[in-house]
Order: sequence, then C-alpha cells, then structure tokens
Amino acid sequence: MNKGKFLAFGLATAMALASGAAFADGDAKKGKKVFKKCKACHTLDAGKHKIGPSLAGIIGRKAGTADGFTKYKALKGADFVWDDDNIAEWIIDQKKFLKGKGLPTKTSMKVKIKKEKDRKILLAYLKSQ
Repeated sequence: MNKGKFLAFGLATAMALASGAAFADGDAKKGKKVFKKCKACHTLDAGKHKIGPSLAGIIGRKAGTADGFTKYKALKGADFVWDDDNIAEWIIDQKKFLKGKGLPTKTSMKVKIKKEKDRKILLAYLKSQ
C-alpha cells in the first residue's frame, strides 16, 4: 500500500471509529426512553431496589447477586454473568431464557422488548450509567 492510500485508509478508519462512538452516545440517549418501561420495577441507583433489583452495574455482574436484593426466585443458583447477549435474551422472553439456563421459570418480570433496535439502545443506555 503506498503512503497516500495508507493515509486515506487511516483517516477513514479514524472517522468510522469516531462516528461509532457518537452513534453509541446517541443510542444511550434514545435508550433512556426505552428504560422507561423498566423504571416501574428497577432503578439505576446502586443498592436502591424496587420490586426488581437495581440495574446499576448489571453488565458483568453475576446473575442473582445485586447487593441487598433478596427477592430472587428464578435466579437463585444462577451461574452466569449478565452480558449483552444474556440481557438481550432475557428481555425478549424471560421464561424461555430461564428454561434454556435450566432454571425455574417463575419470574415476576413481564416486560418484553421484542425490537432488536430497542434492545440495543437500552443496552447502550445501561452501559452509559
């Protein structure tokens, strides 16, 4: 690759990465609207729980281990970490997700977010908090 092509490639790559970061920020802002579906039962304040556990720091946390939340039914004994894929599957259909993990399917969570776009922007929002 000659110097001019290399420079152009580097510039194009930098622009793509920069626009990706801006897009992620925009997704996070849009995700706040999607999170309104969750707010009746969850907060983003660490240690502050409602019917469901606080979602503060959920990405990377072992399922069923939010400090101070003791009402877990379906997630007792869960042996997985909340990552993008697990959260996405969970918010599509909790009972199907639990069954696939070999866990009891009794959960009080009823909200399902079927649109992939909404799941992605919700995840972006959760990561931004």
